[in-house]
Amino acid sequence: MEKESSFATRTLSIIGFGLLAFAITILAGGIWSALLVTNLRSSPAVPWSVPVMTLLLWLMWSYLGGKGWPRSTSDARRHYLRANRRSARTYLWSFAAGVLSVVALAGYWIVLFRLVKMPPNALPDMSSYPRMTVALMILMGSLVAPFMEEAGFRGYFQVALEREVRGWVAVTVSSLVFAFAHFAHGILWPKLLVYFLVGVGFGTTAYLTNSTLPAILPHMIGDLTFFTLVWPHDVARRLVRDGGTDNWFWIHVMQAIVFTVLAVWAFQRLAAEVRPARGHPVNEDLFAGTPVRGDHFVMGIPLRLAAPVGREEDDSDQREGHAKL
Repeated sequence: MEKESSFATRTLSIIGFGLLAFAITILAGGIWSALLVTNLRSSPAVPWSVPVMTLLLWLMWSYLGGKGWPRSTSDARRHYLRANRRSARTYLWSFAAGVLSVVALAGYWIVLFRLVKMPPNALPDMSSYPRMTVALMILMGSLVAPFMEEAGFRGYFQVALEREVRGWVAVTVSSLVFAFAHFAHGILWPKLLVYFLVGVGFGTTAYLTNSTLPAILPHMIGDLTFFTLVWPHDVARRLVRDGGTDNWFWIHVMQAIVFTVLAVWAFQRLAAEVRPARGHPVNEDLFAGTPVRGDHFVMGIPLRLAAPVGREEDDSDQREGHAKL
């Protein structure tokens, strides 16, 4: 009975963190959307929404990282955000793996759009607004999602998962939830597959490095790539069943395959880079268990809180104990 109660409590805790990840991303996206619409309606020539959202984004990231009230939860928030600084080489290989993955995923997206009939992602018509305003707003939109999605899904949610299950399971589950978090783009298996693979790439980076920071820049580049180079052209893509294949179709097929191979190689290099620093092979293959110690309370639900064996805490002042978030 006690084991069943413990399992139910841990399951509820994981669900709570998943809902928290949704809440973080929806809140940030909703605030930015409201600011964007208000700005474009009132004074499109002055993109005041960009500095306002920059400030709000910094405040949200800071709070999730342990700043602000209540101080009793600071250590817990810093732990779950895991915005841990890493070496230059770790950032380099994380960037290489992330960008190569983005290029591969763009190829997969285009190929799937040629094979499966589905509506394109809706993009607002910005042609009547000043170019500088549009450029700054696209840039801001490409910052909001990376920071908040990395915080919510690869930080809070995946850290909670990693305390209970093996690394590869944690990455898989967080990626599945991340994919369905994009339900506004349509519950269509080709889109969900690409979003799932996005989650796997950035989730693997977060797990290998034990940090949400290395994936932010590749995530930003990925959003910019899809916002400006991929999604605007989806409406004009011709289905293979209607007109057959052409040279561009096979070019994109090769793009997906070649850059997938290169991305896997880069992730292997990243794993080799972080292994000596971590002093344990747990991060290399994502298959090691994650023994834990101590309990932590999140939203009133007890959750185990401690570094897995071989994965030391990055903040020396991070204490074990009980807190409430």
